[in-house]
Amino acid sequence: MNTQWTARARRTAVAVAVAVGLTVGAVGCSGGDGEDGKAESSATGSTGTGTGSDTSPQEGTSKTLAEVKGQDGLLLKITSASRDAGGFVTVSGELKNDGAESVRVSSRVSGDETEVVRHGTSLGGATLVDSTGKKRYYVLRDTEGRPLTTTNMPKIKPGASVPVFMQFPSPPASTEEVSFQLPTFASATISISG
Repeated sequence: MNTQWTARARRTAVAVAVAVGLTVGAVGCSGGDGEDGKAESSATGSTGTGTGSDTSPQEGTSKTLAEVKGQDGLLLKITSASRDAGGFVTVSGELKNDGAESVRVSSRVSGDETEVVRHGTSLGGATLVDSTGKKRYYVLRDTEGRPLTTTNMPKIKPGASVPVFMQFPSPPASTEEVSFQLPTFASATISISG
């Protein structure tokens, strides 16, 4: 019975991940450029937090939960972390190149699990840490070991952004804040909605 539930949960996770990916992609493609004058609220160092609020009027109702700096001028802006009906938390946002030259996302963000790494560069190394419950949540994988996150990101031109998402098992409903961690990026505290 546990095997049947796991297979059903994985199929549901894949379906949700595809739907979220398409939604994030559509939202990312419809945005304008006008982000050059936004306020800086980035995390600095490896343990800084980047919780924040709206950074510019051009972003409309898009709220920034955190901005974390990575290597080579990359900046990850997290805009949502919401619980889904299937028992998942989907973290969405955009990865921007704040540097002066085009850059590829480091393969280190995929983490070091062989199962994830063999599917190419992804954000599969991301984790959510519930310090109250003393648990770490890893990015979900489908039945073939592919991480349920953005994969195979293109080279990002200076000033350009790529929409991203990551899907995790949901912490207990009583957990409202978690620490988001991604290799090569600073960590940040984010709030989970829903």
